[in-house]
Amino acid sequence: MALKGLDIFKLTPKTNCKDCGNPTCMAFSMKVAQGALDISKCPHLSADVLEKLAESTAPPMKSLTVKAGDTEYKIGGETVLFRHEKSFVSKSLYAFSLCDTMSDAEADAALDASLKVDYERISERMYAEFISVTYEKNADRFVELAKKAMGTDRGIILNCTDFEVAEAAVAATAAAKPILNGANASNYEKMSKLATDNGIILGVGGVDLDELYETTEKIEALGNKNLILDVGCRSIKSAFEAAVQIRRAALLNKDRVFGYPSLVNVGALASGDENMQAALASLFTLKYGSIIVLEKMTYATSLAVHGLRQNVFTDPQKPMKIEPGIYPLNKADENAPCAITVDFALTYFVVSGELERSGVPVNLLISDAGGYSVLTAWAAGKLSASSVAKFIKDYDVENKIKNRTLIIPGKVAVLKGEIQDKLPDWKVIVGPNEAVALVKFMKDFAS
Repeated sequence: MALKGLDIFKLTPKTNCKDCGNPTCMAFSMKVAQGALDISKCPHLSADVLEKLAESTAPPMKSLTVKAGDTEYKIGGETVLFRHEKSFVSKSLYAFSLCDTMSDAEADAALDASLKVDYERISERMYAEFISVTYEKNADRFVELAKKAMGTDRGIILNCTDFEVAEAAVAATAAAKPILNGANASNYEKMSKLATDNGIILGVGGVDLDELYETTEKIEALGNKNLILDVGCRSIKSAFEAAVQIRRAALLNKDRVFGYPSLVNVGALASGDENMQAALASLFTLKYGSIIVLEKMTYATSLAVHGLRQNVFTDPQKPMKIEPGIYPLNKADENAPCAITVDFALTYFVVSGELERSGVPVNLLISDAGGYSVLTAWAAGKLSASSVAKFIKDYDVENKIKNRTLIIPGKVAVLKGEIQDKLPDWKVIVGPNEAVALVKFMKDFAS
C-alpha cells in the first residue's frame, strides 16, 4: 500500500529547513506521497529511512535516462493513464531504421533522408532522436551500420538476439550508451550481464505477454532493473493490446514487473505502408509507446506525430507561456516600431514567425497575459489599456525605444482609444486580425 503524507512526515527531520525547496516538512511529505517529488530531495534523511521509503514512494513505472547524441531524455516515470488525470511526464521518442540487409547506397540514402527531418516548432526541436539498427544475418555489416549510426547526433538502438553479435556491436558503440534490444527467454542471462557490464538499457521481448512477464521477472531477480519492454510486432492488435495491458498492469495494479517504458516497432507493423506507419506512430504516441521505431522519418510523418506529441505531452495544468519582454526582430533597433501581443506560446511563435517573414525591423512586445490567447486574455481582463500601459512602464520601453508607433492585434481594435489615452505620446495602429496577414501589413506599413 502506498504511504500517506503523514506516514512520510513522521520519518522526516521535522526541522522545516526548506533545503528541499518546500516551506515545511509536511508540504514535502504531501508532495512525495502524491508522486510530485522524489524522496531523495530531502538531504537530511538517513540511509535507512531512504531505503525504507524509496520503494514505497517510487512511481509505479521506472524512469530511465536515455542518451541521444549529447542530449539526454527521460522515458517512463508515468503515474496516470490519461493526461487529464494529471499530466504525462516523459514524451515519446522516435527512431528510424537501418538493417544489415541494406547496401551502402541504401543505408546512406536512409540516413540522409531521415536526418534531414530536423526543424524547430514552438521552441522545440523536432527530429527522430534514435537510429534503430537491426541484425538479421550479417554480423559484420550490423556492427558496421552501428558504427555509422554512432557518427550522428542520434541515440542508437541495437536490435539483436544473438549474444555474440550483440557483444561485438555493444563493444563498438559502448561510448554512445546504446539500448540493447534483444533479451528473451533463451538468452536473458547473457544479455542482462552484457547490458549491466556496459551500463546500458536492456530491451526485453517475448512471444506473448506471459513470456515477457516471466523473462522480465527473471532479469529483475538478477539485479537488473534498467529495462525497456518490447511489445512485439506480431500484429497491430497484439502490439496495441500489449502496450495497453503493460501500462495498466503497472499503474492500476501496481505490478512493478511491468513498471517499465515500452518500445514499439511501427515500421515492422506497417509493412512498408507509409500512411499506416504514420497512423500507428500517432496511435502509440497516445497509447503508451515510450520509444516508437519507424522505417523512416519523413516530413509528412513528422508534422503529424511531432505536432501530436507536442500537444499531448504539454502539462494541462500549466499554460504554455513565453517570458514577457522586448523581442527585437529582423535586426530591429531603437528606431523600429513596436508591435504588442500576449505571452501565449503559440501566439508568440506564429506572430514572431510572420513578422520575421516580412523582413521589416520591429520590436515585438510580449505582455504578461497569464498564458492566454489574445481574445481570451481580453475577455479575462488580462489584456487591457491599463495592462499595455503598465508593460510600457515596467519594461522601460520609452527609454529603450525612440520610435513611438505601437501596433496592436486587430482582434482587440476596441482598445485603441483607451490605449491612446493611456499613452498620449504614442501612435496606436490596429494590426490585422490574423497573423497570416502580417507580412503584407508590415510591408505596406514600411513603404
